[in-house]
Amino acid sequence: MSDATDPASVRPPAERLARRVAASPTRRRSTAAAALRELADVDRAVYAAIAGTPTPTLDEPLRRLSGLANHSKLWLGVATAVFALGGRTGRRAAVTGSVAVGINSALVNLPLKLAGRRARPDRETAGVPAQRWVPMPTSSSFPSGHSASGFAFAGAVAGSIPGLGGPLRALAAAVAYSRVHTGVHYPGDVVVGSLVGATIGEATTLAGRALRRHRVRAGGRPRA
Repeated sequence: MSDATDPASVRPPAERLARRVAASPTRRRSTAAAALRELADVDRAVYAAIAGTPTPTLDEPLRRLSGLANHSKLWLGVATAVFALGGRTGRRAAVTGSVAVGINSALVNLPLKLAGRRARPDRETAGVPAQRWVPMPTSSSFPSGHSASGFAFAGAVAGSIPGLGGPLRALAAAVAYSRVHTGVHYPGDVVVGSLVGATIGEATTLAGRALRRHRVRAGGRPRA
């Protein structure tokens, strides 16, 4: 589905929210609605700027990175390495990270995308170079599942191995940007997806710690 075929679904969630806020006007609501519309304008403008900026050196690596992250293959591969090489702490980190990815996929790819109802960008009209293209998903554009999975995994792993937090979040940010660079998401999609994923990663870490404390109090030995 392209931007040209469904004008209602093209509108960013911020713009749709602005319309709802403006439906019952007050001074504060009018200001909030104006701010939301401006954010929607920025969202489209940044997408167009990235599409129109020649980056021949970056195009192929970012296209490949975007593909590697399909179906969370990248994160599950990292989890396998951490599980195998990281000892007991690594096993805990890998399991927690994989659980976070699973929770994220269930939450983002079903209820949140259904609520988002945003059409994918029309990258051909926007001028995204064909050498950047990856297969265009058929799901809602908002929020970005790739971005959410990356930050969910990074946050959950960092809860057990803090030293991996920085590199994994940097890799997640690169994946998130690659989705805009390849033309399949607007910037707002990946920003919100990243925030959702980071929240899920932190929540999964906290839940895992609480479960281990419960096992200790119950007289059991905490598992990896």
